[in-house]
Amino acid sequence: MLRILRYEEYKRPKIITEDISRKVTEILSGIKTRGDDALNEYERQYNPRYNGSIRYIELNSRKSFQEACRECSKKIQPPISADSLNKNASVSGEGKKREQTSRAQKARASTKKNTAPMTQAGSNFKKALEEAARNIIEYHRRQVPKDYRYSPKNGVILGQRVRAIEKVGVYVPGGRAFYPSSVLMNVIPAKLAGCKEIYIATPSLNEEVYEAGLIAGATGIYEMGGAQAIGAFAYGTERVKKVYKITGPGNEYVTEAKRQVYGECDIDMTAGASEVVIIGEDGSNAEYIASDMVSQAEHDVRASAVLLTASAQLANEVREEILRLLSFSGTAGTASAALEANGALILCSGRDEIIRAANEIAPEHLEVCVNDPFSWLDRIVNAGSVFLGGFSPVALGDYYAGLNHVLPTMGSAKFASPLSVADFVKTTQYVYYDRENLLKAADDIECLAMAEGLTAHAESIRIRRE
Repeated sequence: MLRILRYEEYKRPKIITEDISRKVTEILSGIKTRGDDALNEYERQYNPRYNGSIRYIELNSRKSFQEACRECSKKIQPPISADSLNKNASVSGEGKKREQTSRAQKARASTKKNTAPMTQAGSNFKKALEEAARNIIEYHRRQVPKDYRYSPKNGVILGQRVRAIEKVGVYVPGGRAFYPSSVLMNVIPAKLAGCKEIYIATPSLNEEVYEAGLIAGATGIYEMGGAQAIGAFAYGTERVKKVYKITGPGNEYVTEAKRQVYGECDIDMTAGASEVVIIGEDGSNAEYIASDMVSQAEHDVRASAVLLTASAQLANEVREEILRLLSFSGTAGTASAALEANGALILCSGRDEIIRAANEIAPEHLEVCVNDPFSWLDRIVNAGSVFLGGFSPVALGDYYAGLNHVLPTMGSAKFASPLSVADFVKTTQYVYYDRENLLKAADDIECLAMAEGLTAHAESIRIRRE
C-alpha cells in the first residue's frame, strides 16, 4: 500500500488541472457579472450545505449563536415559501415542487443542527480555543511591523508608514469538517495588524466557527463557500462586501479561484493540499511517525505524507504501524486513499541526502523526529513550519502552540512564508528634500535620467534650478 523508494523515484503529485481552472473561470465570471444571483446559483449547485440563501451573521459578544441565527433569519427571508412552492408547482409541475420542498426541509434541518446548544464538551472546547488564541496572540504580536523615519542630513527626511489593510476576507473550509482553528489563525494576525473589517466565509454556519470568530475579533460571517465565495469577496455583490485581501486555506477550487482573482485584490498564497515530511533515524519512534503521517493523510485524499530516513528498518516499522493504525481509524477511508496516492517512505543514503531531499520538497510541515533535532535546524532552508523532536507533532502547531497553520505548500516554501501579521499591512514610503539638498543631487539625477532616455524626468529636476 505505501511505497518504499529512493528519493530520485519520488514525484510530487500535481493538483490543479485545466478542467478545474476552466470551471473556476466560469464561476468567477458569473459572480462578476451577475452578483448575488450567480452566488446563490453556484451555492445551490456546489455547496451541499447550502440553506437556500446567503446568510450573514454579525459577530456580537452579547449574543449567543442561537440568538444571532434567529436575528439573521428575521432579516433574511429565504427564497423558499409555501406561496413560491405553489407558484413553481403550477409553472414547472410536481417535480419542481418536490425538489424545492426537499431543499427547504434540508435548510431547516441544517439550521436546527447548527444552532444546537453546546454540550459540556463544547464548554471545554471554548476554554481550549481561548487558550490557543492566547498562544497565537503571544507569538504573532512580535511580528507587528513598525513605522520608521530618519534624517541622513539636515534638510532630508525619509521614512515608512505601516497601515493595516482595511477590509479582509478570511476563507474557512467547511465542506468535510468545521475548522474554528483556521478562524483563529487568520483573524488574529489581521486583528493585530489593525484591520478594521474582517469577514469570514464558510460553507456552513456553526457554533464552533461563531465562537472562534468572537474570540478572534472578526466582524461577521458569510455562509458561502468554494470558488464562488472567493469571487464574491474579490468583486463584491449587493450582499457581500468587496475586500482588499483574501486569506485562508481551501480545496483546489478555492486555491485556483484565489490565483485568478489576484490583482483584483491581494491574496495570501495559493496553498494546495496539506502535506508533511518527516525525518527519522534509527531509534526514532515508529508509532509516533506513523500516527503523524496518518493524521496528515486524514485531511483529504489529496494530502501527502512522506518519511525521509536512511534506516530501512525504520521504514518497514513505520509501514507496519500505519497499517495497524488504519485498521481502526475513523478516517481510514480518506487517509488510506491519500497515502496510496501521495504517501512515500523514502530511503536516503545518509544525512546529507535527507537534508537535500527535504529542502527540495520544501514541505508545508517538516517534522525532525531525531535524537538531536536542533543540530539539523540550520541546514533546513525550505519549509513552512519545522517541528523539532518526537513531542512536537504537527497537531501541536495546527491548533495550539502559537505558530500559524496557514503555510506554503507544493514546494512554494522555497520562496513563500507562513501567514503572519505582515500579510495584513501595507507600507507607504515618503521622502522630503529641501531646495538646497535637491540642487546638490541635481547633477546625478539628471545624469541618470538622460542615460535612460527620459528627458522629461531630467527636465523636472532642471526646472527647479531656476
